[in-house]
Amino acid sequence: MGGSKILDTTQNMILVCRTYNDEMESNADVANEARNSGHKLGHYASPTMPVWDNFRKRWFALNTKGGKFITEPPSFLL
Repeated sequence: MGGSKILDTTQNMILVCRTYNDEMESNADVANEARNSGHKLGHYASPTMPVWDNFRKRWFALNTKGGKFITEPPSFLL
């Protein structure tokens, strides 16, 4: 599985179920959708990228203290 001990900070970590994580790692279509939703970050992606909350149907920004606040979708989706 992916990840980086240097880049894994509170601001760019989310909790996902094992099934979704496995799909993000093994299915290119799911991985691309996860990147667009902020659920999977590329090596050069900013940890400030908004994250889509499918349950609340809103975009959130994560902060370094483990909090989140409502924000706009990423500019590449507008």
